[in-house]
Amino acid sequence: MKKYIYPIILLLSTATITNAQEKIFDGKTLKGWKRVAGMADYKVEDGQIVGTTVLNSGNTFLVTEKEYGDFILELDAKIESPLSNSGVQTRSHYNPAGHDGKGLVYGRQFEIDPSERKWTGGIYDEGRRDWLYPLDLNAKAKDAFKVGEFNHIRIECIGHEMKTWVNGIPTADVVDTIDAKGFIGLQVHAVSDEKQAGKKVYFKNFNLQTTNLKPKPFPKDVYVINLQPNSLTPAEKAAGWKLLYDGKTNTGWRGATLKGFPDHGWEYNNGVMHVLPSAGKEESGGGDIVTNDNYSAFDLSFEFKLTPGANSGVKYFVTLSEVTKGSAIGLEYQVLDDKLHPDAKLGRDGDRTLASLYDLIKANKQERFVHPIGAWNIGRIIVYPNNHVEHYLNGVKVLEYERGSQAFKDLVAISKYTIWKNFGEAPQGHLLLQDHGNEVFFRSIKVKPL
Repeated sequence: MKKYIYPIILLLSTATITNAQEKIFDGKTLKGWKRVAGMADYKVEDGQIVGTTVLNSGNTFLVTEKEYGDFILELDAKIESPLSNSGVQTRSHYNPAGHDGKGLVYGRQFEIDPSERKWTGGIYDEGRRDWLYPLDLNAKAKDAFKVGEFNHIRIECIGHEMKTWVNGIPTADVVDTIDAKGFIGLQVHAVSDEKQAGKKVYFKNFNLQTTNLKPKPFPKDVYVINLQPNSLTPAEKAAGWKLLYDGKTNTGWRGATLKGFPDHGWEYNNGVMHVLPSAGKEESGGGDIVTNDNYSAFDLSFEFKLTPGANSGVKYFVTLSEVTKGSAIGLEYQVLDDKLHPDAKLGRDGDRTLASLYDLIKANKQERFVHPIGAWNIGRIIVYPNNHVEHYLNGVKVLEYERGSQAFKDLVAISKYTIWKNFGEAPQGHLLLQDHGNEVFFRSIKVKPL
């Protein structure tokens, strides 16, 4: 009897391994894959999938015929030119009628970007929402990818979370409730320049796990894009983040000139902190609101949604000691409809536009990274213990400065703030949401003391 027991055990063990590691590329053919949405060429060469760019083709994808939900995917990828671009689609979909009948692939993509900005490992929402995790959010990972060499990629899609690694270096972390399952795909990017035609991208050593998934540890200091409103992941909590707005109450906030929360002009239920429209002037409704607590060095993240022509702001180092008839004084991350509000044309060289340090430093931003009026944008302010400050808009760093430096003092001297001594240099202060008399929405306001 014993001689039959061992083969049975071996078969069971093999079945378990096969179930845990699914073979999606046989190393010889493209069986189980199909090309969609473009004319770029895909072939199998020396055990590798090789994609080649074609002039005037749109983005072309080689996608799995099967859909996947939770998985861990590892593979090696090489791109031969810094002029090229590629990516790996996860839980994605295809609309044959999209893109004017040329076909549209949409879904989250592991970006392969060998350009000067070095955003490989960032997360892009192909055909839909654009960038979700530009690698400005994790700048120390920008040099992980090497052009002209095979690079090891790891992608975890477990539950609502997608995490990425490049050559063992953690790169991006996005929590997103859209797309519970979809296909896996490889991209050859569109090219319109003859210099980019005929360039190749290589993929090999695929390892896909769909069961018995064990997430790899991720560093606490890597910022998380959490698209579940007013929530924190266990990892965010462990890293020291706390919500400043729970989506239901005004806990932790009060009027800037009041002992309690304003009794009019603000709503704070239904998941949004809502500035109601009034006269379109500072303090014309319920007035500014501030945190009960003071902050010195911190990482502040918030989502905001503008209505047409709206003006507001998020201020920091607000001491409430300055004498003013209007809004409380502090360093301000400008929240503005640049196209319709006249303030965008005032000040100096655009220093009153969206995401700018109001009246001091202009935000250097591209239009593609500004979400339209009526859509949610993500703002972020980091004040380091050494007084280095950074502003971000939708994951892209748009300005930085040294608080209290001579360069900072020189800017204050030619601004509206020159009448206040040592403006912006307080060791700590409140955080503030501004009532400028226009309808604006805030949510997912979270802070991490540094």
